[in-house]
Amino acid sequence: MQSLGKKGTATRQAILESARLAFTQAGYDAGVREIAEKAGVTAMLVNRYFGSKEQLFEEVVEATLAAPGILTQELMKNAPDMPTLCRDIATALVAKTMPQATPMDGFLILLRSANNAQATAILRKKFEAHFAQPLAGLLPGSETPQRAALFLAVIAGVQVLRQIVEMEALTEARPEYLARYLEALFSVLAAEQKS
Repeated sequence: MQSLGKKGTATRQAILESARLAFTQAGYDAGVREIAEKAGVTAMLVNRYFGSKEQLFEEVVEATLAAPGILTQELMKNAPDMPTLCRDIATALVAKTMPQATPMDGFLILLRSANNAQATAILRKKFEAHFAQPLAGLLPGSETPQRAALFLAVIAGVQVLRQIVEMEALTEARPEYLARYLEALFSVLAAEQKS
């Protein structure tokens, strides 16, 4: 990418921030004109910096998923063993989905964009690269991609039912109990299965 200069870099960042907010609120259905207006630029300038709405969405998803969340690169790299990783993921999941916590942007973008084929293709690619593949690389034994995907399914399911649907059994549960049950689920997924 060519050097944008200070003003160009600031403009590009304003567009990205506006797009992140728009995609978090409306998913992929957010309009380029709305994104541009909130960034204080024209839609033509958005296209000049990003080429297309699809490319803008991909950059927003990339930046959003790179931010600290539940299953972070640091967590996966620094866990000394599988039991610790399972415990740390469970603890992070419970903490990040507390009833008073705001749902994470990456999760909201995923949830609100799931009805769009272009968006889900981008999300699938990015979730694979950021979470599924690194986690599968840590798991012992066979069927690691499937088991890593199940980790992600449990994480997403807890986010939906605890933060969006607000199931009482999850919102009113004591955090230490939820963490213990989740750790047990993750431990089953992390264990090498004997045939």
